[in-house]
Amino acid sequence: MLWLRRRYLVVTVDGESMTPTYQPGERVLVQRAAPGSLLAGQVVVLSRRPDSATGVGARWIIKRVVALPGDAIPRDTVPALRTAPGTRVPAGHLVVLGDNPDRSHDSRHTGYLTTDRLRGVVLGKIG
Repeated sequence: MLWLRRRYLVVTVDGESMTPTYQPGERVLVQRAAPGSLLAGQVVVLSRRPDSATGVGARWIIKRVVALPGDAIPRDTVPALRTAPGTRVPAGHLVVLGDNPDRSHDSRHTGYLTTDRLRGVVLGKIG
């Protein structure tokens, strides 16, 4: 059981930022992952704050990865990064977006999120 808890999380979707892919109240299975294992297009779970590493009482953010460290900065689709220095996403940073732009607070508003907030990759819905 301890092995499973170290490897997987079950997260309940809260909010409409990922509709139509995930609906509020749906539960998803999340496999813990390291930043270096991510691929653009994957849906990830991040902690709301960088210091909530334990996950106890944590609130999560569910978003889709659109750019990884070393990828070109997606200036056209992410207004908060239009004036970011350089041409590539810096090491230790991600660009993430919700599937429902009208209901998502994401990199379009905040710019980069740091990889230390990554908790895992969504494998799919439960139930």
